[in-house]
Amino acid sequence: MNLPDTGQKRIVIIGGGFAGISLAKNLKEVDLQVVLIDRHNYHTFQPLLYQVSTSGLEPDSIAYPLRKVLKELDNFYFRMASVQRIDPDGQTVFTDIGNLGYDYLVLATGTKTNFFGNQNIARYAMPMKTVPQALDIRSLMLQNFEKADDCLDPVERKALLNFCIVGAGPTGVELAGAFAELKNNVFPKDYRHLNVDEMEINLFEGGPRVLPPMSENASKRAAEFLKALGVRVHLNVIASDYDGERLTLKDGTTLNTKNFIWTAGVTGAAIEGFATHVLVERLNRYKVNRFNQVEGYDTVFAIGDIAYMETEDFPKGHPQVAQPAIQQGELLADNLGRMLQGKELKPFTYRDKGTMATIGRNKAVADIKKLKFAGFFAWFIWMFVHLMALVGFRNKVVVFFNWAYNYINYDKAARLIMRRFKPKA
Repeated sequence: MNLPDTGQKRIVIIGGGFAGISLAKNLKEVDLQVVLIDRHNYHTFQPLLYQVSTSGLEPDSIAYPLRKVLKELDNFYFRMASVQRIDPDGQTVFTDIGNLGYDYLVLATGTKTNFFGNQNIARYAMPMKTVPQALDIRSLMLQNFEKADDCLDPVERKALLNFCIVGAGPTGVELAGAFAELKNNVFPKDYRHLNVDEMEINLFEGGPRVLPPMSENASKRAAEFLKALGVRVHLNVIASDYDGERLTLKDGTTLNTKNFIWTAGVTGAAIEGFATHVLVERLNRYKVNRFNQVEGYDTVFAIGDIAYMETEDFPKGHPQVAQPAIQQGELLADNLGRMLQGKELKPFTYRDKGTMATIGRNKAVADIKKLKFAGFFAWFIWMFVHLMALVGFRNKVVVFFNWAYNYINYDKAARLIMRRFKPKA
């Protein structure tokens, strides 16, 4: 790669998510050449992807240029590339645009969708981990409504208007709630000659309750909110197959649907090159110590969702959400400075700031330490926290304006098919 020799030690950060940019921003005072590699030239605020999928926001509201995020760093370099493999012994990163040596390496690659080995579901289901995938869901939804408005066959029309979401974690719950608000408030005005009541929203969860990571109270209230909005919640139900038109459940039940969205799980986006023993089986996350060093390597680190750190409070690793990633990035920046100065490293301790999910207008749940909130107050907290967490002043203003407009007018303005989505044959 075309990078200058500045005489500084080089740190290569792979991944521009919450963990990667948190680390890079805090390296401003550390004497290192910082190189960030990512497949995209922007950071995605993933908690609001579902709003792009459901026409609430345009993608540029939740994405921000990585070069602009880190413009204050003097010795910062960005390269848009896909990492193919790593040679940890030779301290080299191999990418599709060239190879790069490093003194320190940080893996902040996050997660990818986990289809649990089901090839048909992997082929035909709609995942939602990236901006292009969110736009695909938006296009498919609107295309199917356009088809339904002109469809004479009631069976075909029902499949076009049947939205099936597998996975009732925060993403699935928020997506189901957003679809329900479209059905109740927006689509009846857009499709006046279509019986929008035919639209079904089915949310499937393999466990006994929605929002498994949250408290029992949050799960109970979220289920109540969903049902009040008209979402059909199916618990202890597992999807076993999907062929692009027919969803088959484990008990043999089948549903015809042209809208099948998979939010049921993630797995670590590990990179080829490391010995298999450094990865946690099934989770595909790198084993790290309390300083986020990958097992067996002093100068290779993993932070965020890809890192698996066992502690007394979190014996199964930290939750794969934004806060652990941000906090690990901040501490690692400090520890790298200490390492260069020959000082003792500080162990990581996660400060849990709580978990929350929104289901719709005035409907949300929040677990903040021992406090449990539901309803309008939780919804207000959710909005404030997410608004403040967005990267960039412009994005904060645009999202706030959109939310205010949506709240006043019961409308979602981004109902645009910018590029047609073609389902796989």
